[in-house]
Amino acid sequence: MTYEPVIGLEVHIEMQTQSKMFCACPVVDSVSAEPNTAVCPICAGHPGTLPVVNAQAVEYALRVAIALGCTINPVSIFARKNYFYPDIPKGYQISQYEQPLALNGKITIETAQGEKVIRIRRVHLEEDTGKLTHVEANGEAEERRNEATASSQTAYSLVDLNRAGVPLLEIVTEPDFRSAEEVRAYAEQLRALVRYLGVNSGDLEKGVMRIEPNISVRRMGESALGTKVEIKNLNSFRALERGVAYEIKRHIAILEAGGTVAQETVGWDETRQATFSQRSKEDAHDYRYFPEPDLPPLVVSQAWMNRVRENLPELPWQIYRRFVDEYGLSRAEAWGLAQERMAALYFEAALKAGSSGVRTVYAWVMGELLSLLNASGKGFETCPVSAIELAALLELMRAGKINQQTGKTVLGEMFESGKSAAAIVAEKGLTQVSDADFLSSLVAETLAEHPNEVASYRAGKVTVSNWLFGQVMRKAGGRANPQVVRAELERQLRIEQNTN
Repeated sequence: MTYEPVIGLEVHIEMQTQSKMFCACPVVDSVSAEPNTAVCPICAGHPGTLPVVNAQAVEYALRVAIALGCTINPVSIFARKNYFYPDIPKGYQISQYEQPLALNGKITIETAQGEKVIRIRRVHLEEDTGKLTHVEANGEAEERRNEATASSQTAYSLVDLNRAGVPLLEIVTEPDFRSAEEVRAYAEQLRALVRYLGVNSGDLEKGVMRIEPNISVRRMGESALGTKVEIKNLNSFRALERGVAYEIKRHIAILEAGGTVAQETVGWDETRQATFSQRSKEDAHDYRYFPEPDLPPLVVSQAWMNRVRENLPELPWQIYRRFVDEYGLSRAEAWGLAQERMAALYFEAALKAGSSGVRTVYAWVMGELLSLLNASGKGFETCPVSAIELAALLELMRAGKINQQTGKTVLGEMFESGKSAAAIVAEKGLTQVSDADFLSSLVAETLAEHPNEVASYRAGKVTVSNWLFGQVMRKAGGRANPQVVRAELERQLRIEQNTN
């Protein structure tokens, strides 16, 4: 029997505002900040306090919703979502339900089978919860997000409310995914978008973007949906893809054995590479939504929407398409650049600042320079080598003033010192040597010093010429013109061969 996965996604994105969703408390790093230092009576849920909507959070939400092509509701309503967790001090979460901020968007993803459109059902605003840390009897501590269930070994639990009330944007898709690959492609594209828009840092490991797939399977050809299982709070693309793949296999195995899939919420155990049950899955009516009485309707004017739309930057899929169409990059190359806005801007700036060509600029930006950035823990936004200076370095190589190997050395020095390529080449005397007579003498010296290798070449081991080439370049301190050296080496080897 052939089965088809049917998957929808809910993604929660913490927005990079300075203050929380309904109060003036600062948004702090929930990992490094001292616990319970960014808390006030409003986000601590004290009776009689009144929330006030953060306008910047609404603006950020509009950026995302408009970029996704959603229809913005001019009037949306906040609601109370009632359920008890100890990290929600009010006993309910302020969210949006029947009248969300935006509806009916879409995003196009790239898969191995080509492009696919994923429909966005809704985009709505809400507030984040606090953080629980369960301390076991042996002293080990385990952080859990939005999850009150403690193990039988738990001695006590600690609550940190720094994150309670941080603005959240929830993006819910239709069940349009049919594979773990599609789910990952969508998540990567959405992460790129929120980073482009300045809404979210995209640091999944810090939990600022959490992905929750709802997975079901059905027999191929059927239209009815199977029982869905939600994987809660995934914060890496690797865990997302593996978790979805695991659940698909688990569902199929249960159905093949004649069993019934239980509707539940599960977690992902990275160590075991398996899911584990957390609780039975709630339906919407279990939350007893009702309009938030302390907040008026959220009104978004047409002028506000227009201003947000006009100020949107070029979006990642627009850059991706342009890089494929205008520059002839492959889809993988174009997306490798487009998913990081600063990488894309750097590449294009370097390309326009010189005349080295697309392939050369791409190779150096995504090769040598990216390697230096990764090793130093920096990104393109803090790169010590400007795009103009990289272009100048490539121009020195194109003009034959330095060779490629010297270029790599110079780039490393530029990265460390901040000096220009021209200054480094002049200071260290790195100008490429192309003098034919000088290089001819170096080749002759090298062949004389290595008669055994020359004999091997004459005996038919032609690959030894590569080793001899390296010896000549070493004699020249890496400054010799490699094309001239290669041609002269082959010429002299042929003479030796013909002579013997």
